[in-house]
Amino acid sequence: MAQAPEIIRVIDLETTGASPAAHGVCEIGWQDVARGEDGRWELLGEGGSQFVNPGRPIPPVTQAIHHIRDEDVADAPWWHDVARPLLNPWPRRVALAAHRADFEQQFCTAALTRSADWICTWKCALRLWPESAGFSNQYLRYWRKPEGMDHERGLPAHRAFPDAYVTAFHLRDMLNETPVDQLIAWSALPGLLPRVHYGPHRGKEWSELEEETLVAFLDDRSEDVRYTADLELERRRGPGLGARTPAERLLL
Repeated sequence: MAQAPEIIRVIDLETTGASPAAHGVCEIGWQDVARGEDGRWELLGEGGSQFVNPGRPIPPVTQAIHHIRDEDVADAPWWHDVARPLLNPWPRRVALAAHRADFEQQFCTAALTRSADWICTWKCALRLWPESAGFSNQYLRYWRKPEGMDHERGLPAHRAFPDAYVTAFHLRDMLNETPVDQLIAWSALPGLLPRVHYGPHRGKEWSELEEETLVAFLDDRSEDVRYTADLELERRRGPGLGARTPAERLLL
């Protein structure tokens, strides 16, 4: 009997909003990526999508993004009825993946995923393709032009299956140049931003900034910005010194 291949299931969620406490899932899409006998990763199977009853109305501002209406999901199953089988598929799942996976992880809790490892293709793209001018799922699609992608299957954007399908091609190419464990490790950290993305220093590489500017970024609202500034300061000051000196820490 042939051994079932290792797979990573890429998922995408469409929801009523960004906070699980107040919002619910209204659609899940998935596409598997599998390691072949030659060690190369490729898309496996047709993937799919499933409407989900979010248990509350879908706000017009959200409908305007994904165009899923209340009547589309009125008779759909509940999230807890569909989540476990879709998030823990056979054959053996190595990990789950999503673009900006922090969002999906809010709804796909450890209890629903059996504490699965996650790969965030956004965080991994920041490290593997830092020369890109943008890192959204769709920008990477048109910048990279992944081999083998069916253009129409990746449309419309902001629907669960097409977005999962596009993400799967990014993941396939990442896996074929970087070990799974490394992608999982990067995904557990904040994003390492290749350039400043707002303000008077927008577009500059972090290595171009004065140290005083880097220290100011340590108080930024974004965890990714703080993490990136912290690493650049540590690079300058030496391993083990940390971005913040003891005196700086006392001021925070």
